Amino acid sequence: MSSSNVFRVFRGCRALMAPARSSSSTAGAAVSASKAATAAVPKAKAKPKAKPKAAADSTKPKIPNRNLGIMKPTPISPALGSFLGASESSRAEAVRQIWAHIKLHNLQNPANKREIHCDDKLKAIFEGKEKVGFLEIGKLLSRHFVKAE
Repeated sequence: MSSSNVFRVFRGCRALMAPARSSSSTAGAAVSASKAATAAVPKAKAKPKAKPKAAADSTKPKIPNRNLGIMKPTPISPALGSFLGASESSRAEAVRQIWAHIKLHNLQNPANKREIHCDDKLKAIFEGKEKVGFLEIGKLLSRHFVKAE
């Protein structure tokens, strides 16, 4: 590379254009050259060190791993139970299995993907409706979940 190209690339920064120094040069000159070269580069923040697992586990109270909300298995109606093949299920799992059934049997309307054509199994769950919007599925399933008091 010629010196004019070097000057154009590095915009005249003498620290970057200077020839490499040998290891016998003074430490002060090397430090000043490295400071000039790194002055424009922002320093990265130091990452906090991770605490050992034993110390972290002993400070937090132990909470049993429970499924809460829509992940909590609850008793379901006989109609939904026969579709899912279980006596209790979580809401999320019920919706997941219904969508798997819809995809497997290609029950979505190809012209309007938000519309589902119900087969006999889905009619038993969705109050005998021929067509159901995908946003209605959660509302129609809510009556199948028995509230435990």
